[in-house]
Amino acid sequence: MSQSEMAAPAGNASSSEPTLLGHPRGLFVLFFAEMWERFSYYGMRALLTLYMVKGFLAYDDVAAASVYGSYTALVYLFPVIGGLLAEKVLGYRKSIIMGGTFMAIGHALMAIESGPIFFTALACLCIGNGFFKPNISTTVGKLYEKGDARRDAGFTIFYMGINTGALLAPLVCGKVGEKVGFHYGFTLAAIGMVLGLIVF
Repeated sequence: MSQSEMAAPAGNASSSEPTLLGHPRGLFVLFFAEMWERFSYYGMRALLTLYMVKGFLAYDDVAAASVYGSYTALVYLFPVIGGLLAEKVLGYRKSIIMGGTFMAIGHALMAIESGPIFFTALACLCIGNGFFKPNISTTVGKLYEKGDARRDAGFTIFYMGINTGALLAPLVCGKVGEKVGFHYGFTLAAIGMVLGLIVF
């Protein structure tokens, strides 16, 4: 083994690593995993407020907005905790799988008409997002050696996956949830998250 190969950080791309379109193949695994995760997240979010107002909970607009705001705030808070636990204790791969599992369970629970289960589902989604979201982005960066000129382009491709999932979610989950039934929309979100886990 050459000195340059020995010096390459573990888990990073090297010159001998197989590539696809000039990038490490792992980038495209992460692309589709994140695309399906964002599909599930935005698909569920497209239905959340409408479900609380028009579904069995029958919340008024103020109560629905309060729950939605609290949920969104926690979704942005938990990645700080999930990122620290991944770095110090769990590792990135295990954290991503754990986060995706929590989110799939959360989406599936949303299809059950029960107040306690509804809030349990939201808790699972917050925790899952905390483990999944920051660590899959970090894993993209670790595919490239320090100073690799392809790194910025790699993140651009990765974010295209995010935008694709976010674009499709309201068109599919939102439409199905509104026209056919909320539970079908949430089930599609759960299927999207399971597909993301399978790809990963």
